[in-house]
Amino acid sequence: MQDLHSRLGAMRRPRLLVRAARIGANEYRRRPHLARLLGGPCPPQHGAALLQLMELEEMLDDGRQRRAADYSAAQHVELLAAIIGEARALQSGLGASVQISAGASA
Repeated sequence: MQDLHSRLGAMRRPRLLVRAARIGANEYRRRPHLARLLGGPCPPQHGAALLQLMELEEMLDDGRQRRAADYSAAQHVELLAAIIGEARALQSGLGASVQISAGASA
């Protein structure tokens, strides 16, 4: 199983989604956003929150790629912003740099 940094580094999402998420991550507030996105209390550790967010985001990205009728770009940006926010918080504790790439995933 890949570690969190490897999984985050391997993420490839459309440039517009990543750009919007990076802007949204500047307004990220852990408690209210995680409670809403995860549907419950926020996990005490950034790694646990990241894993849950990444699972939700993978399902949403699958819907995007399938062009599902219930896909929400706004929700996708919100999830990516939370992932970036949590990765930044984790990174500040570890001193390592993590980024989601804007890439070829259409």
